Amino acid sequence: MVSKIALEEHFLCPGYEGYWATTVGGVAPDALRRISARLSDFGDSRIEAMDNGGILKAVLSLAGPGVQSEPDRAVAIRMAATANDFLAREIQKRPDRYAGFGHLPMQDPAAAADELERCVRDLGFCGAMINGHTNGQYLDHPSLAAFWERASALRAPVYIHPTPPHPAVMDAYFKDYPVLSGAPLGFTLETLTHTYRLILSGLFDEFPALKIIVGHLGETAPFLLWRTTDTLGRRIKMPRAFGDYYRTHFWLTTSGAFSDAALTCSIAEMGVERIMFSIDWPFQENLPGRKWLDAAPVSEPDRAAIFGGNAQKLLKL
Repeated sequence: MVSKIALEEHFLCPGYEGYWATTVGGVAPDALRRISARLSDFGDSRIEAMDNGGILKAVLSLAGPGVQSEPDRAVAIRMAATANDFLAREIQKRPDRYAGFGHLPMQDPAAAADELERCVRDLGFCGAMINGHTNGQYLDHPSLAAFWERASALRAPVYIHPTPPHPAVMDAYFKDYPVLSGAPLGFTLETLTHTYRLILSGLFDEFPALKIIVGHLGETAPFLLWRTTDTLGRRIKMPRAFGDYYRTHFWLTTSGAFSDAALTCSIAEMGVERIMFSIDWPFQENLPGRKWLDAAPVSEPDRAAIFGGNAQKLLKL
């Protein structure tokens, strides 16, 4: 039987409700209460949902943006450590079913680097999840070089997760259509922009061991990869082709993207070894995601690799 591992599965830590509430505008109160209850549960309800979807292990991450929206740097550092300690205790109760990504105070690059190292070396986490920009600062900012250097030295994968777009983008693109600002479009634009900026910044030339995970089958990157690579190759000088950087340093998950066409495109551009199973629970349901991949048009060895084999290799599970 194939071991099914899901990589973008969320939780909520006590005291973080206010941070999370900033990302859920427009959600009906009843739905909000239901999602919040599921995020906060680590017991029978979450395990039952995993069992219903046939998921052996969930790699848990704090529902964003967490402390990345905190204006006080000292508070962000303290609260990030609190969330990581909380998650570590929950994982210890069910290490057969749970693993974790660390939550980081990206306002302080040195503190974020130290917390990443503590998460990986002391708490046994698989890496970290970063929720896009931090108070408007993007991940290619020069001040973050020390953080990326540590992530590279640790060989710790970093999952870049969507967050609401930069306020200027929100105003220009979504003021008249706020319903588009999250998962329908805004999250995609925000995360795709981050990944492209990281490549153009030269980060992967400086730290060639960096490993980046992106959900939702790359936020359209596989579909755009040929055109982006072709155009940039004619307009700017880069040590390697844009697509080469993407295929070397990025892994994609199926979180919230249960589409045969998107999966086929992603495999064609990235190779099946770069694709990993995820749900985005509780914002998506486990069972439909698992049933989709059960029937997706891939070979059985490739299906097994996507369901769990690739994650086992990358995250050393």
